[in-house]
Amino acid sequence: MHYGPPGMKILGIETSCDETAAAIVADEAPRIRANLVLSQVAEHAEYGGIVPEIAARAHLETLDRLVTRAFAVAGVGLDAIDGVAVAGGPGLIGGVMVGVMLAKGLALARGVPFLAVNHLEAHALTARLTDDVPFPFLLLLVSGGHCQLLIVEEVGRYRRLGTTLDDAAGECFDKGAKLLGLGFPGGPLIERAAERGDPRRFLLPRPLRGRSGANFSFSGLKTALRERVVKLGGTAALDPGTVADLAASLQAAIADTLADRTTHAIAEFKARHPGGRHLVLSGGVAANGPIRRQIDALAARHGLSSVAPPIDLCTDNGAMIAWAGLERLRAGFKDGLDFAPRPRWPLDASAVRVRGAGVKA
Repeated sequence: MHYGPPGMKILGIETSCDETAAAIVADEAPRIRANLVLSQVAEHAEYGGIVPEIAARAHLETLDRLVTRAFAVAGVGLDAIDGVAVAGGPGLIGGVMVGVMLAKGLALARGVPFLAVNHLEAHALTARLTDDVPFPFLLLLVSGGHCQLLIVEEVGRYRRLGTTLDDAAGECFDKGAKLLGLGFPGGPLIERAAERGDPRRFLLPRPLRGRSGANFSFSGLKTALRERVVKLGGTAALDPGTVADLAASLQAAIADTLADRTTHAIAEFKARHPGGRHLVLSGGVAANGPIRRQIDALAARHGLSSVAPPIDLCTDNGAMIAWAGLERLRAGFKDGLDFAPRPRWPLDASAVRVRGAGVKA
């Protein structure tokens, strides 16, 4: 059963990490009426990674103005909104709190439903915003903090097939870029450097390759890269050609690992849902061109259609939060104003917890 008036419009707010984002999304074309993102890359670059306190303060200073701009871009006022959705977790708790408090205030002032969205669910459902992908589908969710394979059965119902046992692929990109002296954020910098490199020059491991199951591990790959850099004399001793080759080798190892683990998940997905036809790639790392192409080829070999959102909807944004809120409202979900922001929030609460960083998922 679907709830809510036709032509619903949802305000979406995202502050779970280092992007401050606000969007207005409707359930009829054009779906995205406004989608604004303020990046904090400059604020964190000198530290080589995200500083939670700096991120929270930046959200606090800019979010209200960004929401005001989103209304102006969409050409509507607060009175046109049928619900307020916000990333309620998982994420950096200070930033999550900033977004949740503003969303609660706006929902209360307008008298509309408040929708606390799991940030990971928003990534999962983005393919339905852009491509109307039907349930069920297999999801490879790859970001800075999460690396999971899940069956998306319907809104609010997820079956986890695999997760990271230690680090996520995005962390591997970021720390790899730091080792190579490329800067932050690592993903796009590694991809750019790799365009000039030879991925065959340095043989780096593909963790868990060939083993059963669909879990991931990237800690050993980071260590292998570090050892290679040390043998070459350290970061300062690397010439541009060597940096390019190492970047290409790291990127290829990550892509091969993702493809190998996804192969196992495809088999389980087909066994559980013979009618399922889609493999969705989502999350910030889904913006990586070579990884997108490798997952496209993998899906085709197994008779699945591969879907990845446009690059600007892979990284954190407000439109994905608004859309997930809209889907949840249509399915009859809404949240109370006593909702507590969550630093950890698994999509599949029934999944067995794994040792290491996988508990984040």
